[in-house]
Amino acid sequence: MRDRLDGVAVFVETVEAGGFAKAAQRLALSRSAVGKTIARLEARLGVRLFHRTTRIQTLTEDGQVYYERCLRALEELRTGETLLESGRREVAGRLRVSMSVLFGRHCVAPILVEMARQHPKLELDLSFSDRPVDLVAEGFDLAIRSGSLGPGNGLMARRLATYRKVVCAAPAYLAIRGRPRVLAALGDHDTLLYVRGDATHPWLLPAGDSGATDVTPTSRFRFDDLEVIADASVAGMGIAYLPFWLIRERIRSGSLVTLFDDLPAALLDCYAVWPEAQNLPLRLRLAIDALAAELPKSIAL
Repeated sequence: MRDRLDGVAVFVETVEAGGFAKAAQRLALSRSAVGKTIARLEARLGVRLFHRTTRIQTLTEDGQVYYERCLRALEELRTGETLLESGRREVAGRLRVSMSVLFGRHCVAPILVEMARQHPKLELDLSFSDRPVDLVAEGFDLAIRSGSLGPGNGLMARRLATYRKVVCAAPAYLAIRGRPRVLAALGDHDTLLYVRGDATHPWLLPAGDSGATDVTPTSRFRFDDLEVIADASVAGMGIAYLPFWLIRERIRSGSLVTLFDDLPAALLDCYAVWPEAQNLPLRLRLAIDALAAELPKSIAL
């Protein structure tokens, strides 16, 4: 069994770091040591895990499958270690968490509230805001963020889950205006756009072999609340681009239908982000582990 675990942590770190060199820095190893560890792992498995060039390493199809399995196994190990420690020490103190309004209310808060129910001496201070917060300056222990993280000095991050965004509309709207069959046809329809401040959030749509592209349809409808956009779409006001977790029940009930189902979905990663520290408080580690275990279920693709 020990032989089967050899190299797994290095492999996962290499994937998450984006290459051998960065993984070596994180693990305090030489690049050569990381490369040899991956090579031994590939030899034992009998598959190639990475496509290698002189500059970058990308996962093969087998590598992607193995990475997802390894990630689940490591999550279980981390959760087990935290649960063992929580059995020896009482989880107590205040935990300040920042999250976006809707994602926090629908997906994050229920997990943390259940955690607090299990640990009566844990104090929760949950802040719901769509603005980016400065964790250190504002005194937050943890933030839940979606999409690209960008630079963050002095911060640590752990990917928690992946969710998809879909283009959708009400059957009544489509009965009157017709169902767009290609992305270019969106220009002939009413669309419902999400804005924050002065910025309109673009739609990340598939672009054939070139991956995805940002598209901002022309529209007379702009809202700064995703829930209102979902309600307006149900009312037949136009086509919307929304997280699947937000409209899942509306789709199940038939009040909304998804469009362009033959095209790849836009996927966004969700992260736990916290200030870098030598030793994490038990309450923080337990919260991160609980979110990693439960969030994929609440935002199932």
